This record gives sequence, C-alpha cells and structure tokens, in this order.
Amino acid sequence: MATRNPDVKRDTGPRSAAARESDAGLEDEKERELVITRIFDAPRTVVFRAWTDPAQVAQWYGPQGFTIAFLEMDVRPGGAWRKCMRSAEGKDYWRHGIYLEVTPPRRLAFTYLSDDPNSDPGHETIVTVTFAEQGDKTLMTLRQANFESMAARDAHNFGWTSCMVRFGAFVEQRSA
Repeated sequence: MATRNPDVKRDTGPRSAAARESDAGLEDEKERELVITRIFDAPRTVVFRAWTDPAQVAQWYGPQGFTIAFLEMDVRPGGAWRKCMRSAEGKDYWRHGIYLEVTPPRRLAFTYLSDDPNSDPGHETIVTVTFAEQGDKTLMTLRQANFESMAARDAHNFGWTSCMVRFGAFVEQRSA
C-alpha cells in the first residue's frame, strides 16, 4: 500500500480562468474595503444614539479640525442624509446618502457619496456600522466598501480614523 507524503504538494490540475479571476476579484474587493474597529467606554445605546441623533452627530462628525456647517438626517430605511464638513481653512466638503438599515442599537447601514469634483463624485460606497456589547463598553466596527481605488480607501481611512478620535471623546464624555 502506498503512503502519501504530506510534504509533497500535489498538483490538482489547472484552475479555470474563471476561478483565477474570481479569486483576484475577491482580493480586489478586500483591498477596496475599509474596516475600522474600536472599543468605546460607553454603553451600546449611547454609542448608537450618537450615530443617529443629529444634535449629537453635529458635535463629533468629521476629521479633527472640521466642523459641521450643514446637517440633515432622516434616520430610517430609505431616509436621506446630507452633511457639509468645513475644514479649519474654510473649505466645504459635501457628502450625502440614503439609510439602508437602521436596527437599534445593533446596526446602521447607509450609502455614502461625495459631491466634491476633486474627490470621487458620484461613486457610491456602502458604510455599515455594527455595535456589540462588551460588558459596559461597546465594540464598534465600521466597514466602508466598494472604493474605486486603494488611494480613495486610504483617504477615507485617514478621515474616519481622525473622526473616531473625536467620536470616542464625545461618547465617553456623555456616558461619564
């Protein structure tokens, strides 16, 4: 009886072009997705409400040094949102989208589009934010998918990361 040597890799035959393209597509999709995970020292209901209450969103949304110059939010599936972030230099950055899912206090999903001609106007990404209890803290995971390029993903990573610093300080202060 022949025994199989586990150190020898077996050729399972040529892979189809479709299989190779499918794998490449998956890698490309992962490269064009942004995932940010943070634990906040605040209860899940406080963290979720900070994402869905316009009065609270206006206090933390945007990278550090930015303010919210305009904000409309109809937080329900099919409802629209529109924001204008203003930089310290006075430059406005308009964003808008539609809420796809609002499941208090577990999950929020919405489309995200830029109106800026120098950005990626008209290109729609999907942002999904989940909120999980971790004792009296909250594990928040933000996913933004379907970027046009890795450069666009990296620009959003910078913005969201800075925004999460503001968000963390905001919600932790509210729950203290």
